[in-house]
Amino acid sequence: MVSRVLDATSFYAGVPFSSQEKSFTTPLVFEEIKHIKKNHGAVQTLIDLGRLSIIEPEKKFTDMILEKANQTGDLPSLSKEDVSVLALCIQIDGELITDDYTVSNVAKHLDLRVIPIMTKGISKILDSEYFCPACNKVLKKMSSCPICGSKLKRRSAERKSSSNPVGKRAVM
Repeated sequence: MVSRVLDATSFYAGVPFSSQEKSFTTPLVFEEIKHIKKNHGAVQTLIDLGRLSIIEPEKKFTDMILEKANQTGDLPSLSKEDVSVLALCIQIDGELITDDYTVSNVAKHLDLRVIPIMTKGISKILDSEYFCPACNKVLKKMSSCPICGSKLKRRSAERKSSSNPVGKRAVM
């Protein structure tokens, strides 16, 4: 049986409530969805029934995610919750249930299985770069261009992280 790792979007879409499969998430995501558990007690019921486990990912897996997301240029767009579910997915060799594009992109760079919820998922694995729309300089992630002061934007770039091509499991 495959281990399903849920991000917050999965809870908002009702995934764990409409499935009998055991699922996993992290304490950070659990805290993020606290208004669901406060209002309905449904999340606590899943835990009590053994259908949901809350696991803190080990630091080495979190570090692996941070390194890969930095390589792909996705790090500035990931939340701590995003990093935690990606790390847990690697740790328990699970499949990730999400509709988040950036999370899916990093997951695909790591050859993780991603199950989209309400979208068709991503079709290409991309790296990101940050650029100044005024002077078109490509820069490291900052809030504004040091040359002209314009706010930087993010765009897809040629895939640079070929050290882990699609179809090859990351071993770090």
